[in-house]
Amino acid sequence: MSAVSITEPSRRAKWVAGILVTLYAAVTLMPLLWIFATGFKSGPDSIAYPPKVVFEPSLAGYVNLFTTQTRLGAEAFAALPPPETWYDRIVRDQGMVIAGPSRFGERYLNSVIIGFGSTFLSVVLGVLAAYAFSRFRVPLKDDLMFFILSTRMMPPIAVAIPIYLMYRQLGLSDTHLGMILLYTAVNMSLAVWLLKGFIDEIPREYEEAALIDGYTRFQAFRKVVLPQAATGIAATAIFCLIFAWNEYAFAVLLTSGTAQTAPPFIPTILAVGGGIDWPAVAAAATLFLLPVMIFTILLRKHLLRGITFGAVRK
Repeated sequence: MSAVSITEPSRRAKWVAGILVTLYAAVTLMPLLWIFATGFKSGPDSIAYPPKVVFEPSLAGYVNLFTTQTRLGAEAFAALPPPETWYDRIVRDQGMVIAGPSRFGERYLNSVIIGFGSTFLSVVLGVLAAYAFSRFRVPLKDDLMFFILSTRMMPPIAVAIPIYLMYRQLGLSDTHLGMILLYTAVNMSLAVWLLKGFIDEIPREYEEAALIDGYTRFQAFRKVVLPQAATGIAATAIFCLIFAWNEYAFAVLLTSGTAQTAPPFIPTILAVGGGIDWPAVAAAATLFLLPVMIFTILLRKHLLRGITFGAVRK
């Protein structure tokens, strides 16, 4: 008679779990794959019904995304010299000519600056505040922690009008600094609460041993606590970046040109006839997904360890 383990799942259970995880992954990834494929479709193929799964790939969506195009009269168009580049040829095939670069590159760079800048600031301030709450006797600590958490309970858009009026008076509207400070303020509650939980799990004895060896409090924090809290910092950074990267409401209300990010710009991509250029929109969405996806993949090990950190106490 073979022994049966009460902790090790059976082979059948593993197969069922594997099938369920595969189905879930397929359903979850299907919209992303469809967006990626639409970016390489032509305009008619992107709105064809029934939807086309097999199509002739085209880079028209990416060319339309990064260029501004205009239409010439029949005589002027016929008098143009032959196209010099492959993207000129794609635009000519649509009956258009390139008038210059689009503003998507600027908006994309704004998203990178504001998203990563606010994430960095949120994590730096969050880890300092979390360390203070975790290691020192702070008066009214529980009340302060609840107040910090309560700022996350209210939808950010509920304070949009006061923030708009305040930013207009301070001259922070449509500036990179203003958006970085705003996203940092929104993310601080999440960062403090997450990081405090991670730092609480780090034994105080490590720091006490470092202090006995002659380290200062800051040196013990930098050389002992920070390496131990790396998993929590990575997980917190990912969550903060996702919010700042995808945020739409404040970006629409507080920016219009200089500091406008990609989320409010992508829906404005229009074709010449007034319709939506779906391949260009899909190309923009694909490129917009890449930084967060790459950042998450690079930190995936820390993210998995950070989510489960402290779940089991020894």
